[in-house]
Amino acid sequence: MAKSNKTVFVCNECGYESSKWLGKCPACNSWNTFFEQKIDTITENGIIKKKERAIPKKLNSYEGKEAVRIHTGIDELDRVLGGGLVKGSLVLLGGEPGIGKSTLILQLCDKIKGEGKVLYVSGEESAEQIKIRADRLGISNDDILFLGETDISIINEEITEIKPKLVIIDSIQTMYSDELTAAAGSVSQVREITSQIMRTCKSQGITTIIIGHVTKDGTIAGPRVLEHMVDTVLYLEGERFFTYRILRSVKNRFGSTNELGMFEMKGEGLCEILNPSDVLISERDGNPSGSCVVASLEGTRPILVELQALTTQSVYGIPKRTGNGIDYNRLSVLVAVLEKRAYMMVGGQDIYLNVVGGIKLNEPAIDLGICAVVASSFKNVSIPKDTVVMGEVGLTGEVRRINMIDKRLKEAEKLGYKTCIIPQNNKKYLENSYKMKIVGVKNLNEALNALGIK
Repeated sequence: MAKSNKTVFVCNECGYESSKWLGKCPACNSWNTFFEQKIDTITENGIIKKKERAIPKKLNSYEGKEAVRIHTGIDELDRVLGGGLVKGSLVLLGGEPGIGKSTLILQLCDKIKGEGKVLYVSGEESAEQIKIRADRLGISNDDILFLGETDISIINEEITEIKPKLVIIDSIQTMYSDELTAAAGSVSQVREITSQIMRTCKSQGITTIIIGHVTKDGTIAGPRVLEHMVDTVLYLEGERFFTYRILRSVKNRFGSTNELGMFEMKGEGLCEILNPSDVLISERDGNPSGSCVVASLEGTRPILVELQALTTQSVYGIPKRTGNGIDYNRLSVLVAVLEKRAYMMVGGQDIYLNVVGGIKLNEPAIDLGICAVVASSFKNVSIPKDTVVMGEVGLTGEVRRINMIDKRLKEAEKLGYKTCIIPQNNKKYLENSYKMKIVGVKNLNEALNALGIK
């Protein structure tokens, strides 16, 4: 019995197959979407042998088993994973170069000491380089095995022989398969390597973490199907010039995709931040205009963050808008609402807005805070330091209700804030009583009046 290998080129968008690479897909008219795919045909004496057919069975005939998890020893990582690493799962970790992916994984390898062998496969760094970082991080787990290899066939043989508890692939873009002619890191190679690792590790119940590079727009390099193949996709985010790092889950078959973990990069590695709100607002000094605290929700965790805004008269024909940590288009919309509905002539102002700490906020609940800090800077009126603002702002200037209001209020009360500006529709349905003053507002003008800006 022999195996013959054949390669075809498949469109990543519509699945159209071609015997050669094409720049434009003739089926869906997409550009640069073809990738190389290997097709195996098993022959016996030159005759293609049919594969055994799978027989469908009733779903109720299968016995459902609860997922067995490995606790990583890092609480923030366990939170994002949904309670720990699931046995036999495939996890993809992405992030910009130098953000701390390898550091986090090395710390993980040390924390699971006693759980079993860990195979660390690196195609980027030598054993000496990994050892230098491990010494700096204080890692001393004798169960960590290092393999400096990029050939996936050799890696699969070692995995089968060693049978480790955990496999680390650093990184997927450096691995290659001799069965494909494409260069390492290409779309076809990344897809084939991930497929082989998945078959090897899932058949033996080995948990695997794959480290992947990201493109300039922040997505993981390689075909989009790569994220569909794995069980969990994590992103490590953060500005390179800030010490804070955020671990975010965008896909998780065994837990919530809304959770967030926060770390701080120090000399001894990534240190967990168990109370992000306290850290993000700890350096707030004085009470200048253009500063406000908002309550954002990341997954099920409320986070209090300081927003800062600066408005100055534009000296150019077109005013400048800059948003660091928020969506630029959302800032432009809210500035237009502020001018139209609150009658503040900010259209000719250069407006700069910053989320302190270098984190990114995408939640609509911070809309009212954005409007408040811009108005505060424009009028040069300070917002009370002990006040938290939250609420979504519509195009007609109404303040719309937000979700999980009780969690946000409890976080604000825990940190000692005295006043909260919230949507009126949220205040009507509050279940708990709070010691701090809660002001419900229906529209943007009521909110600005409550803050003493108008």
